[in-house]
Amino acid sequence: MFNSKKTRFTLYFSAFVVIGLILFATLRDSSTLIPLEKAKSLLSAKEVTNVIASKEYVYLRTKDGFYRIAHSQVKPSMFDDVKVEVQSGPQVVTTLLMIILVMGFGSLAFRWYQKREDATTATQVASSNPLSDSTPVAPVKSNVSFNDVGGINDVKVELEEIIEFLRNPARFKNFGAYLPRGVLLVGPPGVGKTMIAKAVAHEADVPFFYQSGASFVQIYVGMGAKRVHDLFQAAKNSAPAIIFIDEIDAVGKKRDGASNAEREATLNQLLTEMDGFEESSGIIVVAATNKIDVLDSALLRPGRFDRRIFVELPTLKERASILSKYLSKIPHEVDEAQLAKITVGFSGAALTALVNEAALLSLRQKDMSVTMTHFLAVKDKVLFGKKSTPILSEEQRLYRVTYQAAKALSATYYGIEFDKVLLASESIKPTLGEPLLQHEIESRVKMLLSGIVASKLRFKEHASSAEKDLDQAKELVEAMVVRFGMGSSLLQNDTDIKVLHEALYQQTQELIHQMQAPLAEIEAMLQEREVISKEKVSAIIAKFS
Repeated sequence: MFNSKKTRFTLYFSAFVVIGLILFATLRDSSTLIPLEKAKSLLSAKEVTNVIASKEYVYLRTKDGFYRIAHSQVKPSMFDDVKVEVQSGPQVVTTLLMIILVMGFGSLAFRWYQKREDATTATQVASSNPLSDSTPVAPVKSNVSFNDVGGINDVKVELEEIIEFLRNPARFKNFGAYLPRGVLLVGPPGVGKTMIAKAVAHEADVPFFYQSGASFVQIYVGMGAKRVHDLFQAAKNSAPAIIFIDEIDAVGKKRDGASNAEREATLNQLLTEMDGFEESSGIIVVAATNKIDVLDSALLRPGRFDRRIFVELPTLKERASILSKYLSKIPHEVDEAQLAKITVGFSGAALTALVNEAALLSLRQKDMSVTMTHFLAVKDKVLFGKKSTPILSEEQRLYRVTYQAAKALSATYYGIEFDKVLLASESIKPTLGEPLLQHEIESRVKMLLSGIVASKLRFKEHASSAEKDLDQAKELVEAMVVRFGMGSSLLQNDTDIKVLHEALYQQTQELIHQMQAPLAEIEAMLQEREVISKEKVSAIIAKFS
């Protein structure tokens, strides 16, 4: 009702004035002035009960009233039979002092109240102001260990150096070495990138600062940059520590010239903060993404996220390990190895959902334990992003083995850089640089077509999952002719695309026909382990050369 500061002040001041007037009226000199004869009469009649002497007046109190007479008119001998009290000052002065005292205390009380009101108002304004963010950045202590994360043996090896650095940064500094300031975890959703970062923080026993890339994206310019600054400042104050930025592609996308001042300001602040690290600061920035191709090149240059760790979907052995951890907590009659075999393409998160759904179904049906029947019944309910996770039949699995084995063989034969080929993922990680030479582009097209060629040779048909590879092969051939002038002439010819595509397909068929023996051995290894490295494929090809 009284929201105005001026109004509140007027009301409080008026209240103090009223209180003062009441006190003044109560304590003011209310005695009646009488002549000397009246005073003598009251004293002779012994009606005076009390006498108060001041500098100007002598006050006489009786049962019926209160009187005063000028001090100059009386003599001390008149009051020999009455007790006389001497007053140090006039009554009005005392009254005024009391009023001043009350007003002083009232003023102090009002100022205290006003300061509290101002503080409350400032807090409300700050909370309603979108540019204000008073929420402190606090670390958490991770309770996730590497033992809780299954199927990441290769990643654990990569991260051992990071853990050792966080435990003992002085050792690296004294040796003249330093570790990357940023580690980028790249992999599909659900493979456990966040859990890996938490496990690193737990193993190193350091504070863990978690932020989602989306939390930096704000409407108001400067807000995201402030959040980044506060995050890094808090981490420096708690060093050694880990900063984990999930889905960094939300803030670190390539700057394509489109106007987005807030996102660019936030990205620039992130780059600046990472540049401000000292080698021995004890701060490691770990980020996660499943879209490394959309990240700004400035983030990926040396000195920032210069170490990249690819976290792939779990292999057969790794899925069995993950399932064993989850199934150990519930009563079951399931062979983990058999269940792992039919869950090709499942991430760790998808396996968790699968086990949970099977357990819930078992409870609904009032069964004593979870069986394979429950898993098969709920497989269609398990979601992988927006698509249901595919569970390959035995026949489909054989097709996938042949398809992936042919791609691994072709990529190795043509010198295409890759780390490993998985049965769970049909893609092969491309080289970091764009293949600009004609024979390099042709090699990549033949690698993309090799799975189709091998499937047709072995089974007389190929699967619909070859669509992505076929589309990519078509795009590369079209680019060679239209954009790069690599057809029969420098300028585009209407038949060049078809002719070049058919020629590359024919060359791929010739290679697969010639390499049947090594292809069979690669298939056997993929069938057993669901993963094969480039070194293994090279060794197999060399054995049959």
